[in-house]
Amino acid sequence: MESEALDVEAAAKVNLSLRVKALDGSGMHPLLSLVQSFDRCDRLRATLASEDELDVGDADLSPERDNLIWRAIDVLRSETGNRHPLSFSLAKQIPIAAGLAGGSADAAAALVAAASLLGLPRATIMEVAIRVGADVPFCIQGGFSWMEGHGQDLTPIREIPTDYALAVVVPPFALDTASVYRRWDEIGEPTGRSVDGRHVPPSLRAFGPFVNDLYPAALDLEPELGDWQADLVDRWQRPVMLSGSGPSLFAYFADLVEATEAAGLGPAEARAQFASTPVPFGVRKVGLRGEGRSH
Repeated sequence: MESEALDVEAAAKVNLSLRVKALDGSGMHPLLSLVQSFDRCDRLRATLASEDELDVGDADLSPERDNLIWRAIDVLRSETGNRHPLSFSLAKQIPIAAGLAGGSADAAAALVAAASLLGLPRATIMEVAIRVGADVPFCIQGGFSWMEGHGQDLTPIREIPTDYALAVVVPPFALDTASVYRRWDEIGEPTGRSVDGRHVPPSLRAFGPFVNDLYPAALDLEPELGDWQADLVDRWQRPVMLSGSGPSLFAYFADLVEATEAAGLGPAEARAQFASTPVPFGVRKVGLRGEGRSH
């Protein structure tokens, strides 16, 4: 029997601003973040199969059940009772452990693809998403939005900014999200330094102040982060911010050409450096075709 292969793209997420509150009764940190999807995308191919399988290509990721893709599918199966085996093939473009929601984007892609192949409603996958991770609901919805609470409260902002591009540099070390939040607690729940509205694109100025409260904790865990930020400020001659729990650092530029030139000026030791522009989606379908495979 012929099975359909569905290709989806999942966009990276950048925290343009991130305010963090103390742990609440759930044991999690409520937050308020201005978030935007960008055109650095992972691609996931999904197919109905005879047994579960995940090909992660050359990415430094485990294909086993601790992968966020399988964690998302396991929660979906628990919620719906639909346990049809699925085959996934992942092509990574979003850097791993970089504060760009790459794992959450992949989980979102898996939920969207599985729902399409299995005929499940979108409302079901949005309910599942928050159980998988705080960023997963936004990574499904995407666009330009306020994200509040534990990630479940999303307020889309209608107009997608078009007057800027980002240059992004990922230093050659990783920062574990849970460890950064723990260190934020340990060092007294500090407030990050604010970036003046004059240094952000006009389309964003009404949404300030622009702060990342996790920066002091990330810096405390990895002092080299401060050297990287200072170096990029010197190279780019503008404020440089941290996305999420890091270590990705970014700055605003007028357009993609300028951002591409800036990204090319990043240190050669960087794990990744690229330019990116805002997009209005989190996950989108980019192809559906028959595979002609028998099950």
